Amino acid sequence: MLELPYLACMPLHMTKIAYRSGTLENLRAWVEAGPEALMTTRYCPKRHEEMVGGSLYWILEHAIVARSEILGFEQREDRRWTIRLAPKLILVHPKAKRAHQGWRYLTDRMAPPDLAEGEQAGDALPGKLIRKLAALGLD
Repeated sequence: MLELPYLACMPLHMTKIAYRSGTLENLRAWVEAGPEALMTTRYCPKRHEEMVGGSLYWILEHAIVARSEILGFEQREDRRWTIRLAPKLILVHPKAKRAHQGWRYLTDRMAPPDLAEGEQAGDALPGKLIRKLAALGLD
C-alpha cells in the first residue's frame, strides 16, 4: 500500500469576502442561524474534494477575520452549487488579505491561527490597520 506524506492528507481551505455581511456580528448571525450555513456559488471549485474538512476563511475590511468548517459541496437543480458550512464561526488572528472576486485557495501553512480560548475578537487589530502594517512589511 502506498502511504502519502502527512501534508498530502491535510485539507485545503479557501478564502471568500463576506461582502453581504458588512460586520462580524452579521456574519456570525448568518453562519450560526441554523443547522448548517448554506452558501450558493455559480461554479464549484476544481479542488472541492480536497476542501471537505477544511475551512472557508472569511474576509472583512481587507483582513481574514474568521473561518467556518466546510462540510461539503452539492450541485443544485439549477446547476449552481451549495457549499455546506458548519454553523459555527471561529475567530482567527486577523491577517491582511486583498479583496478578490470568488474564492482563492489557502493552504494550512498560509492560514491564520485561531484566536485562543478566552481571547477576545476586540483584542485583534482592525482590518484597515492590518493592511497598512502589511504594506509596510510589519505584519
